[in-house]
Amino acid sequence: MRFTYGIDDRPEPASLLIFGLQWLAVSVPAILIIGKVVAGLYGGPAIPYLQKLFFLTALVLLVQLYLGHKLPLVIGPATVLLIGVLASLDAGFGAINASLIVGGLLLAGIAAAGLFEYLKHLFAPRVIAVVLMLIAFTLAPVILNLITDGGGTVPATHAFLFALAFALILFIANGFLKGIWKSTLALWAIILGTLAYVVLFGAVPLPPEGTALLAFPGDLLAPLAVPDVGVLAAFLICFLALAINDLGSIQSVGGLLAADKMGERVNRGVTVTGLGNALAGLTGVIGPVNFSLSPGVIAATGCASRFALVPAGVALALMAASPLAIGYLGSIPGPVIGVVLAYVMAAQIAAGLMLGQESSAVRTFDEGLIIGVPLLLGTVVAFLPAAVAAGFPATLRPLIANGFVVGIVAVLVLEHLVYRRRSENSG
Repeated sequence: MRFTYGIDDRPEPASLLIFGLQWLAVSVPAILIIGKVVAGLYGGPAIPYLQKLFFLTALVLLVQLYLGHKLPLVIGPATVLLIGVLASLDAGFGAINASLIVGGLLLAGIAAAGLFEYLKHLFAPRVIAVVLMLIAFTLAPVILNLITDGGGTVPATHAFLFALAFALILFIANGFLKGIWKSTLALWAIILGTLAYVVLFGAVPLPPEGTALLAFPGDLLAPLAVPDVGVLAAFLICFLALAINDLGSIQSVGGLLAADKMGERVNRGVTVTGLGNALAGLTGVIGPVNFSLSPGVIAATGCASRFALVPAGVALALMAASPLAIGYLGSIPGPVIGVVLAYVMAAQIAAGLMLGQESSAVRTFDEGLIIGVPLLLGTVVAFLPAAVAAGFPATLRPLIANGFVVGIVAVLVLEHLVYRRRSENSG
């Protein structure tokens, strides 16, 4: 594929601004969707949390462009870590933050030492396909809660019917749109979906009167507590999946652009991601990861310059400095966020299915079980009633009651132990 600008080319100022706005349009929805969900879990004011998340994303993005992988890759909150947070709420946010620091530093150390070659063998194509799809399936309870959330003023039934109609329109639009319109569909869905919600149900809560135009959050450092073995183990498994996600994103863009020195780019890029997650733990926000949607944006714009993302990073940092701007962004209704998250997760499932098809991952009944059993197990565990989950020992609860962890352990056991000989023979 030929591009107007290569990796290290610098577009002229006007083009740089246009390309930067397009990358910004892709970045903002991802930060808002996951950020708003996690901010709701923390229970405090959403604006300071989103400010810190926007600033951390901007910082890690700029460091990646100049010191990390040096590729045109967009960054956002890691969905897989949301699963770890959800499963560890009983342990408290001090333990969650400490687990992020430990996982981030461990990830950075492994990448800096060049040990990724040994971990990559664990993640065969079937395992990676399950990881991609399992994230979507185990977030189903979160999506369900969002699309039935009327904010106390709209009946849950009405909110659900709105979400159902909105989702149908969104997926139809995805089938017809092309190019940059399709790449930025999540942003347009948030804008138009919020307007439709306001027209049908009335105004949404706006930022409190007196919200500052420019100000930084008062508490930049988050509380920390020693995590128990179960919480730490659950997060380390989530970090394994995050590492593969990061690795796959870097390699996909590097392969598309035929970038040189990919081994070095991977090591530097994953190291920066790990340090970014450690910093996320210190500040009390969810950690970042390189997103796999970047090749689609590059193909749509024809611009492969890493410098095209610099204006987007600067804009994210400026938005982080404005509580008022963040407040307006945070006023998006729950059903709209839920539908857009469902859209993003459907794309994640599609990516997993495409990977399985391209790698011929399912050729026999047993290979189908390697994928199907973990997905079903993970989904069932994700919907476990709270009373059942509470019956498990506190140390084991973050592992046994975490659908993602259960699914990952199941696929690794099935792939490398139970069906290993049969898969090798069939190959």
